[in-house]
Amino acid sequence: MWRPPQRIQFEPKHGRIPSKAEAEKSRLFSPVSIGPVTLEQRTWVPAMVPWRATDDGFVTDAVVEWYARFAKGRPGAIVVEATGIRDVPSGPLMRIGDDRFIPGLKRLVDAIRDASDGHSRAFIQVIDFLSIRRRPDAKKYFERFLAITDEHRKALPGLSDADIRAALAGMKRDELAKILTERELESLEFGYRERVTDMDLPHVRELPKVLPDLFASASVRAQAAGFDGVELHYAHAYTMASFLSRKNTRDDGYGGSLENRARLPLEVFKEVRARTRPDFAVGCRFLADECIDGGSDADDATYFGLAFAKAGMDFISTSRGGKFDDAKQPGVGGAAYPYTGPSGYECMPQYISDERGPFGRNVDATTAIRRAVRAEGLETPVVCTGGVHNFEFAEQMLADGVCDVVGSARQTLADPDWFLKTKLGLGDQVRICEFTNYCEGLDQKHKTVTCQLWDKEALKDPNVSKTPDGKRRLTAPEWSPPQ
Repeated sequence: MWRPPQRIQFEPKHGRIPSKAEAEKSRLFSPVSIGPVTLEQRTWVPAMVPWRATDDGFVTDAVVEWYARFAKGRPGAIVVEATGIRDVPSGPLMRIGDDRFIPGLKRLVDAIRDASDGHSRAFIQVIDFLSIRRRPDAKKYFERFLAITDEHRKALPGLSDADIRAALAGMKRDELAKILTERELESLEFGYRERVTDMDLPHVRELPKVLPDLFASASVRAQAAGFDGVELHYAHAYTMASFLSRKNTRDDGYGGSLENRARLPLEVFKEVRARTRPDFAVGCRFLADECIDGGSDADDATYFGLAFAKAGMDFISTSRGGKFDDAKQPGVGGAAYPYTGPSGYECMPQYISDERGPFGRNVDATTAIRRAVRAEGLETPVVCTGGVHNFEFAEQMLADGVCDVVGSARQTLADPDWFLKTKLGLGDQVRICEFTNYCEGLDQKHKTVTCQLWDKEALKDPNVSKTPDGKRRLTAPEWSPPQ
């Protein structure tokens, strides 16, 4: 993963630890309405993909255990991982593109409710993504994947197509750069990746026609499974975020201007809202800043946040960065991972940082979005995440008007009970995330995600669920509140 050149090391700390009485009177542990759904407290576990589903997208025992363990900490809401809305193979990523997935998802919802004793609300994040392929071996790329065009023939006159392929395979990069297009060179060096601007591809051109129904159908299934709401995934490197991006230059009314870029996300929401019950919450997660050259910035995000609020979304949740555009080049046979470059760092900063540090990098942009929403007289709740690891920091975000709900991913992975411990006045017992991004490294390799602070504990205990190789436990050790 990319790191800032300053290499300044920061140490996460417990901060001021409230007593039980102070915690009970705090903003963090006060209720909040998310549209038709009430959270008991303003704590939010954002979507994290732990790579525990089956290869055909079904809920497993390991998935259920993962979320039940979070639920024992009794957060206000748990957002289940990005779940694919299409009924297509996508590896060990959960899917919701067909009714056959509903029973497993219902089992998951029931487990969250049981483990939290009904205190935590369950949402699910639904996602669409375009095709991305692994970086090919150069010889294979030129022999099998590159489509020979008249431009190639013009650059290498007198050669047959087969000879052109052979000639290209023997060239150095600076020679190839003079002959191949930018996209062809990218496909060679990073792997082929579709974009929403690939209007020559019929299925990409038709996205505005098919996505509203796909998202709405997925949301109806989420409702049938018993979820309290759905979070539309409009963030990071995926389809809907790409429509919002300033890099979206589509000429069909769904790209270019801010209004056009927001058009499909709003149409998706409208269809989801129309087909789900009024007591089912519908919101989205989107980027407060793409953090890439030529990408959308905080001003764009303020426009989008206000548009989503005006449209009637029940909540808006912000993230930042995490784009393919500046991702590190993968090795041959590997796929590009959108959290390896500077924008990826902005999404998941670690303890080695710049002068700004790894905590709260999303605060300023989210504050601007919320202020714009409130200036229009709208009370849409705003969720903000990013390096939150203790009560003091979370409470200050609420006091400063940054957001209405505080999300915490890596800290919750480190200690799923940190909300409950803090609320009980036992904040000194919280296991603090060290922000080494050990978990992110596992995610990058699509390995089962765990935390280095607990995944080696009690491995000889026969009751502990472990990874297939037996080297890591799958969930954090249990913790019981004192009687």
